Amino acid sequence: MSRRGPAEKKTAKADPIYRNRLVNMLINRILKHGKKSLAYKILYRAVKKIHQKTKTNPLLVLRQAIRRVTPRIAVKARLKSGLTQQVPVEIGSRRGKVLAIRWILAASRKRPGRNMAFKLSSELVDAAKGRGDAIRKREETHRMAEANRAFAHLR
Repeated sequence: MSRRGPAEKKTAKADPIYRNRLVNMLINRILKHGKKSLAYKILYRAVKKIHQKTKTNPLLVLRQAIRRVTPRIAVKARLKSGLTQQVPVEIGSRRGKVLAIRWILAASRKRPGRNMAFKLSSELVDAAKGRGDAIRKREETHRMAEANRAFAHLR
């Protein structure tokens, strides 16, 4: 922990084509082994496929998908008298977005399919429509928080 005061909040940069911070956040999460140009290709091909499938603005579909997957509450493990209890905690918008992006990418990687661009586009379209693995993950998280509501006072 720094002794020189709180760390400065970093703002995400915008990507070169769409000038969108959300797209850049997604690219940085797709990134593996430092191959950023490959991550750009994957996402831009996925956006093109979304445009072909839905005939609407792909950035709106992306924004809608992330908004639908973003959790409002989650559980955090707390150690209380030798027992680990799952305590429901509210999530900020930034953390929620990060979780949503992570879940969408994990769900798209698990999908069967030809390539990552195809799988990502399918998952984003499904998430925007309110179905898919990422939506299921969010509902599961909310259910867990609801089940452990009795421990909410342990925050």
